[in-house]
Amino acid sequence: MSDLTLIIGNKNYSSWSLRPWIFLKYFDISFVEKRVALFTESSEKELEPYFSNLKVPVLLDDEDIIWDSLSILEYLSENYLSGAGWPVEKKAKAFARSLSAEMHSSFNALRDQLPMNCRKLFSNIQLSDATKNDIERITGLWNTAHEKYGKEGEWLMGDFSIADAMFIPVALRFHGYGIKCQGFADAYMQSVIKNKHIKQWVEAGKLEKEIIEVDEI
Repeated sequence: MSDLTLIIGNKNYSSWSLRPWIFLKYFDISFVEKRVALFTESSEKELEPYFSNLKVPVLLDDEDIIWDSLSILEYLSENYLSGAGWPVEKKAKAFARSLSAEMHSSFNALRDQLPMNCRKLFSNIQLSDATKNDIERITGLWNTAHEKYGKEGEWLMGDFSIADAMFIPVALRFHGYGIKCQGFADAYMQSVIKNKHIKQWVEAGKLEKEIIEVDEI
């Protein structure tokens, strides 16, 4: 089996980096982690060789370069897990794909108002109506996934999947900003923050010294 290297950004801030990282950790796929501190004088030079438009994460598999979180997750599922990153049953797989694609392309208000910040815990955040709508939609997706497909497990589709990798940074945001969830959505958030790999990521993020002002509120 080839050697994998995952290029990530700051653990405190980079939600996109967390997605393939937790997927690799959960499925115990061996990889080398290379961290690039973002928005520094050396960031562009360090990321330039990876053909990713200076973005993270990037997966290196021998001579192959795969960028963008969802593409990396798909690649890992297909090439290292025989497709097990998605549910087996056709309808469940389609639902999980829809969840993941919506997370990939949507929820801009949430991203803007509640950037990931592992160091801090907030309370009494005054949410915009657009952010409230995003939160309502996300928790509705979580509860629906559990009701339709995930009743036998703690994850969205029952077993851990790409959909979880895509939404785990959002669960961390909800925890960090004191967002109250109802039903399975609350249990899901608790499963995320109690996961041993997530705890490892968060603690590493807290130790980082860099401050990215655009992601501070």
